[in-house]
Amino acid sequence: MLIGLDTLLSPDLLHALAAMGHGDRIVLVDANYPATRGRRLITLPGIDVDRALAAVLSVLPCDSYVPHPAAIMQVVGDATAVPPVVSAMNTLLIAHGWPAAVGIARHDFYAAAEGAYAIVQTGERRLYGNILLTKGVIPPEGLQ
Repeated sequence: MLIGLDTLLSPDLLHALAAMGHGDRIVLVDANYPATRGRRLITLPGIDVDRALAAVLSVLPCDSYVPHPAAIMQVVGDATAVPPVVSAMNTLLIAHGWPAAVGIARHDFYAAAEGAYAIVQTGERRLYGNILLTKGVIPPEGLQ
């Protein structure tokens, strides 16, 4: 155990987050997502995606050099729909200083996720509980 860290941040998840470089992506996905397509799979069974997202955002800096550092999967057939799980994730993003997530089409999301450093599969059962995050940098003191 470590002091000051969210207890949901397992050794595997912490290692992945620390090993990621600027511009690398991590994807948090729901229980229905075909997660074995990714490079590295970390599982958080029984955990809702917004709970996992809160833990990740507590240590992950946002990439401020890209226009959309967070992306969610659009609802198939209704790109303007905002499922409750997406609203919850956007609330967390904004609370941690990130912009709200941009929506991308289902197959574009899959393609982007395949290039991610890691995929974290949660136990989320709400549909469209998937989010892709792009890691930023922590600048030296005084250069923020």
